Amino acid sequence: MNLRTSLSRSLILLGLCIALLPRAQGAPQSGGDFSDNPQAKKLPAGVILVKGAWASASDSVTPLPEGGRTNNNVYKNQYFGLTYVFSPDWTEKYSGPPPSDSGYYVLAQIKPADTFKGTNRGTVLIAAQDLFFGLTPARNTLELIKFTKEHLSEDYKVEQSPALVTIAGRSFVRFDYGSPVADLHWHVLATQIRCHMVQFVFTSRDFKLMENLIQEMDKMILPAEAGPASGTGGGDVPVCIRDYASGEKVLERVDPAFTERRFNPVPVRIIIDKEGKVKHVHFLSAFPDQAKTISDALSQWRFVPYLRDGRPLEVETGIMFGRAPRLAVSPSVNAAEE
Repeated sequence: MNLRTSLSRSLILLGLCIALLPRAQGAPQSGGDFSDNPQAKKLPAGVILVKGAWASASDSVTPLPEGGRTNNNVYKNQYFGLTYVFSPDWTEKYSGPPPSDSGYYVLAQIKPADTFKGTNRGTVLIAAQDLFFGLTPARNTLELIKFTKEHLSEDYKVEQSPALVTIAGRSFVRFDYGSPVADLHWHVLATQIRCHMVQFVFTSRDFKLMENLIQEMDKMILPAEAGPASGTGGGDVPVCIRDYASGEKVLERVDPAFTERRFNPVPVRIIIDKEGKVKHVHFLSAFPDQAKTISDALSQWRFVPYLRDGRPLEVETGIMFGRAPRLAVSPSVNAAEE
């Protein structure tokens, strides 16, 4: 799955998720079939709104990847330790959809404001891919960008192969591609933070505009761990370790007792404290009943405490409940290509 496909799917999800936003208690004021506004627009006949799977967490204090906010032309994300400053002539018009069940996040979508005076316009997409739940066999950001380049649709043309660059004192991998038919170009700059690929995707017909936007990235603040093949946490945040919730690392396990059988993937990130207990649960995509049942079960799990240099550290890891999404390329096919 290439970056363009991920963006397209995310924009589709945005439209769906707006329709699925939970209602506040009481009759809504703005519209809908249950509105007490007599002039509000009603739902079309034959349309049924169904509350779907959603992102949630066991507490409201622990930072989440989707918890970033844009204010006064500054995007801040506490989970990733990221601060991105952009020009006053640009703005975030809409918030992104919730994370997908494969761990893809639209963190921010920044576009020219009404005050923008340039002749060519563009967009800046800030996105993240959870490397625990991605649909490719890539193990880090560098591998994922190379995978994207090798599997780019024939409708696109590679303009610059993946190469390491330094942005804001941190290492990124840069990959440029374009669409000759649409006369559009994409500049992708990606790094890894807490086992997520964090990427900035610049789209425009104007090369100079995109290069100016990329130069402005030097104003960013990023954690010291950021790098295309590193970024595994530690320090002030938990160490992220793939598959820590499996095998001999699990001392006690209680399986969730689901009362209703569903077939959706339920990706879950957990933080294990220094004593081996689950202290935080983050559901990327789950129905409310699934979230409660899984949370009740995980509260009873016990793990071998993670030690580094003899000191216990908190660990962040991922668990997939339900039916896992299929990989874009099977491991056997990928191994054959290598």
